[in-house]
Amino acid sequence: MTDTPHHNTAEPQRAPEPGDAPAGATRRSVIATLGGATLGVAALGLAGTQPAAAAAPRTPARLAAACVLTPEQTEGPYYLDLETVRKNITEGKAGVPLTLRVTVTDSTTCAPLPNTAVDIWHCDAVGIYSGYVAGGSTPDTTFLRGVQLTDAAGVAEFTTVYPGWYVGRALHIHVKTHVGGTVSNGTYHGGHVSHTGQLYFPETYNTRVAALSPYRNNTATRTLNARDGIYRNGGSSTLLTLTQAGSDLGKGVTGTVVLGIDPAATP
Repeated sequence: MTDTPHHNTAEPQRAPEPGDAPAGATRRSVIATLGGATLGVAALGLAGTQPAAAAAPRTPARLAAACVLTPEQTEGPYYLDLETVRKNITEGKAGVPLTLRVTVTDSTTCAPLPNTAVDIWHCDAVGIYSGYVAGGSTPDTTFLRGVQLTDAAGVAEFTTVYPGWYVGRALHIHVKTHVGGTVSNGTYHGGHVSHTGQLYFPETYNTRVAALSPYRNNTATRTLNARDGIYRNGGSSTLLTLTQAGSDLGKGVTGTVVLGIDPAATP
């Protein structure tokens, strides 16, 4: 499978090799750093849905996930090192509201990792990434990209929208964690990347969201998780637990996930 919308170039698919991750990525870099599932085993019990709650509880399954190194996945070709620190990344993009809560833990100690930068990016409802000339997007757009620092409990929270899809890929959100850096003038600087991966969504929700506006305007064939080769390489460990805000799905959902990382790891 590819990680490329129908209007862009396909990303390479190959087994990771030592030295794959290039250093000094620029704003327009196109990187396909692969981290194999050999970096960890799948975390237990993260997928599915649950009754509405302010935050997911520290269940035994979540505690188990905190102690497991989350498998890494390809960065994909649409990363921009903007490092803009902001909670709300929608920039007016339409879609089902999504509150995303990412808990970052040290997989060796099971302890939460505060002050870790969580960097996310994803496409809009019709499969467009900001920052690329395609499908009406422009090089200077920054929608659906942002960085948040984890709090004392290791949680970073974003306000965004449920992503759409494009040919060859299941619905997903890209994620990196950075440690050792600082924030100045609203931008994260320095440190190093300690995890690169992707987050996924339960198909029961994907199907329901696809029937709503503006997602129903997406003409690309939707790829199911089970048919996405990248998802099959460890994606079940980062399948979001979703909580619907009310009886109307259009009012939004909250997604939670635990990332167990090695903060000392480098690309």
